Order: sequence, then C-alpha cells, then structure tokens
Amino acid sequence: MLNQETLLDYIRKAKNGDENAKEVLFEKNSPLLKSIIRRFKDKGVEYDDLYQIACIGFLKAINNFDESFGVKFSTYCVPMVIGEIKRYMRDNGAIKVSRTIKILANKMNKFIDEFFSAHNAQPSIELLSEKFGVDKNEVVIALDSARMPLSIFDKFEDDEEGQELIDKLPCADDEENLLTSIHLNNIIDGLDEREKKIIILRYFRDRTQSEIAENLGVSQVQVSRLENKIIEKIRLKF
Repeated sequence: MLNQETLLDYIRKAKNGDENAKEVLFEKNSPLLKSIIRRFKDKGVEYDDLYQIACIGFLKAINNFDESFGVKFSTYCVPMVIGEIKRYMRDNGAIKVSRTIKILANKMNKFIDEFFSAHNAQPSIELLSEKFGVDKNEVVIALDSARMPLSIFDKFEDDEEGQELIDKLPCADDEENLLTSIHLNNIIDGLDEREKKIIILRYFRDRTQSEIAENLGVSQVQVSRLENKIIEKIRLKF
C-alpha cells in the first residue's frame, strides 16, 4: 500500500495525464476494486465487464478527488465505483423489456440523477408522471424494469457476512411484537432529524450505507459511525 503523501502525489500526476501514475494507482487499488465487484457477482453481468465498469468509476474518482475533502481516497472512491456499477446495471437491466420502456426508463433515470444533484432529493412519482407525460403506473413499470432482480438469499451489499434478505421478510405480529413496535416508534420519534433519516433509510427502506452517505453528502465511514451511535442510543432506551 502507498502511504498517504505518496498516494496523493500519484493522484496529482494521474489527474495531469501521467499514464504511469494511473497504472500504479490501479495496481495498488486492484484488491479494493475486486472486493467491490464481489458484491455484484451472480447478478447477470460478467466479471470482466464488471471490472471494466469499476475501472471507469475509479478513473472518475481520481479525476474528481479533491484533497480539501479531508477524507481518504479509498473512502471517496468506493461509492463512486459502486455508483458506476449500479448505473450500468440500471441502464442494462437483466429483465428484457420493450425498447420503448427501456428508452423511457433511461430518460427518467437521467432526469432523476440531475434532479438529485440540483435538489439533494428524489423526484416523486407524480413529478415524473407530469414531466414525461405518462401515467403514474407507467412510471413505476419503467423504473422497475431497470432494477436488477434479487434473490431472497442475497446478502446485504455492505455486509458480505451479514443477514440475507429473507431475514427481513415481515411476519405476523403477535401482541408482544406489536407493543415492541410501538415502543420503537416512540424512540425513533425522539431522535433528531438526521438520526431519524438514517434509521428510516437504513432499516425501513433498505438503503445501503453508500446510498445514505450520498443522500446526506457525507462519507460512508461517517454514516457507519453515526448508525452505530444511533443503535446504541436506541438500545439504551429499551
């Protein structure tokens, strides 16, 4: 591994077009790229294609990295690479649909990205319906057509050793579980706005830490630390 100052020096050279510096950065960060790719295995895209897409995201991370961010390069580049892979999978969905729906989905996803950059929020189904002049049901169909199918035995993306999706399927509530849910809701209502947002996105909307970090404009490491603190706060109130 390169020390921080050497790494920054190579990044500066790479941004100025030094091909040798780029090769060194790719070589030293290859294990990181491969660990990211493993999250997307068996999802309909060949490994070599995933690696090429990851490399594109890595190059974007190099070109966009700013030392004044005050974060490690690896912390900055991971969500960039993941985002690049997800965009590719989104725009090249494994489920085959008509060309018309695929074109509509691509236009919508491009608009969603631009809207999020400008407003730091996702556009509503109603807004998309009005923007593209289609029924709300067509909006849902188009967006769903670009999603990768999931297995109930898939593991959460940011925890290869963690729970499978099947573990989060709802089951019938008995009285004790219902009371626990009510108590939990009261505790969550007592959190501040950012804490509440993290918990809702993470545990009620199944967002990854990377997605939440992008939403909040912070690093994935910061989200992880905040999540641990919030969970401990909730645990103490039970």
